[in-house]
Amino acid sequence: MKTINKHLFVWGLAAMSLTTLHSCMEDVTPYSSTAIEEQVAGSAKATEALVYGLPMYFNASADDYHYQFGYGCMIHMRDVMTGDQPIAVSDYDWFDTWAECSNLSQDVSASWYTWAYYYKFIHNTNQVLAITNAANPESEEYSTIEGFAAVAKAFRALAYLELAQMYEFKDNDKTTKINEDNNDISGLTVPIVTEKTTQEEARNNPRATVAKMQEFILDDLTYALENIGKFKDSDKIFPHKAAVYGLLARYYLWTENYPKAQEAARNAIDASDVAPMTEEEALSTTAGFNDYSKWLWGAAQTDADATVSTGIINWTSWMSNETSFGYASAGPFVMIDKQMYDRISNFDWRKKMWKAPEGHYLEGQTKWINEETGKSLPDYASAKFRPNMGEADDYSIGAASKYPVMRVEEMYFIEAEAAAHQNASQGKDLVEKFMKTYRNKVYTCDATDQDGVIEEIVFQKRVEQWGEGLTFFDIKRLDYKVTRGYKGTNHASTRRFNTDRRPAWLNFCFYRTEAENNPALEGYNNPNPSSKYDAWKEEK
Repeated sequence: MKTINKHLFVWGLAAMSLTTLHSCMEDVTPYSSTAIEEQVAGSAKATEALVYGLPMYFNASADDYHYQFGYGCMIHMRDVMTGDQPIAVSDYDWFDTWAECSNLSQDVSASWYTWAYYYKFIHNTNQVLAITNAANPESEEYSTIEGFAAVAKAFRALAYLELAQMYEFKDNDKTTKINEDNNDISGLTVPIVTEKTTQEEARNNPRATVAKMQEFILDDLTYALENIGKFKDSDKIFPHKAAVYGLLARYYLWTENYPKAQEAARNAIDASDVAPMTEEEALSTTAGFNDYSKWLWGAAQTDADATVSTGIINWTSWMSNETSFGYASAGPFVMIDKQMYDRISNFDWRKKMWKAPEGHYLEGQTKWINEETGKSLPDYASAKFRPNMGEADDYSIGAASKYPVMRVEEMYFIEAEAAAHQNASQGKDLVEKFMKTYRNKVYTCDATDQDGVIEEIVFQKRVEQWGEGLTFFDIKRLDYKVTRGYKGTNHASTRRFNTDRRPAWLNFCFYRTEAENNPALEGYNNPNPSSKYDAWKEEK
């Protein structure tokens, strides 16, 4: 399987084929009233099938490139755009576009996939909502229908919350709010497409303002919170009350409503049925970070998924260094940034999730499925995401693992950060309490001023949720710089970018065919961030 080299594919031909694909806007509408009536007539059972299809889309695959494996791709894509996750140099690395800040313009396939994936996800939620909206409120099963609608709105809120933050233009050190077409794109997110959007409206649908998008997302989350208890399936592939509170906590961080963020995070913790993962659970070679019973919300790969059957185009392939079937083990090893690793206390058990270099205090303390495999991996290689059941060789078993969408640990850090924005001392107390209770008994937050306390809380969150796709949002939201070039760096030479503040590449561009099919987008793309940075070079 691993003989597939990405450079053997003809990028030009594949990119050309994308121009023949339908715009994502073409797929969102219309919803036939006849079809809706027929499905409603079939009662809640008909709607249930669509609802149960929503979490399956976490692992939806496409056929063009080997990074197209759904939500897990979005997570990994965002992580390699930060400074936290170096990838070993390899011709097998399909994520080098994002890691090297190259080919990120509106004319390349990388820009197409992100937009298309999320809007297809939104389309799936809209299908559910088009049907539930038509249900009879007087029917005996209306409460069940409301539960289905709550699930769909929570999924839709997740998609829009991530889309909006990825495409919202934020000031940076290389591009300005006046784009190449001389238009001001500040305060713009993405078009809003709902179950009520007509084909005509979809073809004249501008980028929503931040204010309008925030209002829309909050409406979805408010409905979801009020009705999610009517959904009776407890499987963690679905959002439940704690996860909806968690989405609200993320939302209020984005909107900088820190009292509300703190409150929502605490509500998520209180509504949760899990505690923060223990050292034994997190470092398990058979179930480490592939058991969603330990989380608020998770994505589940099964042996029936097309992504799993490929053996290589799936989450486990890219994130588990220990497998013999995956991409990661073929060369693009997943690692933690050396400076980040060095900053973590040696008494913090989370540090054992990465391979310590020779002579280090923690050398040899990382548990591997196979010790010989562990010895062969580079320093700082990850052991966080294990293949299912610890099966490193049979992809039909090992690739059928789980990965987190939301964990309760995130809520503790949101609570602490939100508190620190209001009162540094309170935020400091909260992060110290969490760390001493769950991660490092001798932890102390040494920061003395508000900015320092916030940065320390966010750093510990970055350690906690390394590889889970969230650091991107914190860097962009807080205007933090990225540093990859320094003495002893383990980032590849072509990726050693140092920024003065948030990087320009965190403002995503949408693919050009979107404007061709929706003229309201014409001239309102984000500036192309590609090749704006020179890689750091060590002085000889």
